[in-house]
Amino acid sequence: MRAAHLHTCGQPPAPVEVDGPVPGDGQALVAVSAAPITPLDLLCASGTSYFGEPATPYVPGVQGVGTVVSSAKHATGTRVWFPTTAGMAPGDGAMAERAVVADADLVPLTGAIDDVHLAALGLSAIAAWTALTLTGGLSSGDRVLVLGSSGVVGTVALQAARLCGAGAVYGAAVEPTAAQAAADLGADGFVPLHRDDDVAGLAARMRDVVGEVDLVLDPLCGVPASAALLCLAPHGRLVNLGGSAGDTATFSSAHLRSGARRVLGYTNNDLTAAERRGAMAAIEEHAAAGRLAVPHEAFPLERAAEAWTRQQRGEVQGRAVVTL
Repeated sequence: MRAAHLHTCGQPPAPVEVDGPVPGDGQALVAVSAAPITPLDLLCASGTSYFGEPATPYVPGVQGVGTVVSSAKHATGTRVWFPTTAGMAPGDGAMAERAVVADADLVPLTGAIDDVHLAALGLSAIAAWTALTLTGGLSSGDRVLVLGSSGVVGTVALQAARLCGAGAVYGAAVEPTAAQAAADLGADGFVPLHRDDDVAGLAARMRDVVGEVDLVLDPLCGVPASAALLCLAPHGRLVNLGGSAGDTATFSSAHLRSGARRVLGYTNNDLTAAERRGAMAAIEEHAAAGRLAVPHEAFPLERAAEAWTRQQRGEVQGRAVVTL
């Protein structure tokens, strides 16, 4: 079968011909149609992730969309989304014509949206949705600030917060086009971020736009998170799910304790299969109705190295998706 093999950490994967995988007990064989290239793929393949350096060669792709070829639990031909542990644990991922996946990890789909768009949404949409609703406890009327609103997680979060009843939604990002993009998605305001921001100055600029917020979705950490913490209303929550602006943030103990404010960590790896299924069902429903979308670009497997490099350099708007 055709697959993409990552032979050396830090280098893009290359198309190869390999033997097809054979499922074991409790596993399904899936014919893959689309596999996105995500920040987690790039991190794992760099060899510097907190999971350790992966054994090479391996097939990357921490998630995919396809149809069931064989399974003890799902009917042949069922369209599914699925996660993998490629790059995080021994084994291959979704960037191949066939993938072996635990039966319990398959999420059946209605087929209401095309496979490439669903793959582009994928784990990033699940992260945004569940970080807001489950970890962050988003309630009707909450004021929400989305840091990194120009990324795929942030783009979904701007839309998801409104769909889940937020009273006001604000974006914040460094890219020059991010303000207009947030406005196009219905944001109530936008905070421009600068790479040389200091906490006090950024916090003041944030407060001018958002006042106080009840919930911050934070894929950035660093200075933006430190500033956003100072804008949390009493009983407000900041949910961190990434560190692209820095690995540490600071907070005032007096500010945190005086308003019973909370800082929470989020990872997709902590979700149960039922939680993933519930989130994906909501995402698919809203996407099919035109209420939820992310920009994406499709690349055939033969151009996997190009897609990988362009995603890594930030040259793809939204998410690069490898098609098979």
